[in-house]
Amino acid sequence: MSDIEKPAEPIKQARNPLHGLTLEAIVTALADHYGWEELGQRIPVRCFNVDPSVGSSLRFLRKTPWAREKVEGLYLFMLRERSRAAGRQTR
Repeated sequence: MSDIEKPAEPIKQARNPLHGLTLEAIVTALADHYGWEELGQRIPVRCFNVDPSVGSSLRFLRKTPWAREKVEGLYLFMLRERSRAAGRQTR
């Protein structure tokens, strides 16, 4: 088999903390950590503020790239906060 016929190797995502996570897992983790009220304050979208649920949030976020980016960014921020807090506790 020549180099042209070989399938491309998948891009490694070892340093991407979002790799392998579903949007549902991200939204659930954020809702558990912040609660719906604070989540709606941090990202002011209707699906977090009016009768919030994971299902309604997923429907909205899958259709709205800018909102999904904000949710992913907040998730990464939450991970950094947790990491810093764990680092302070070990000192």
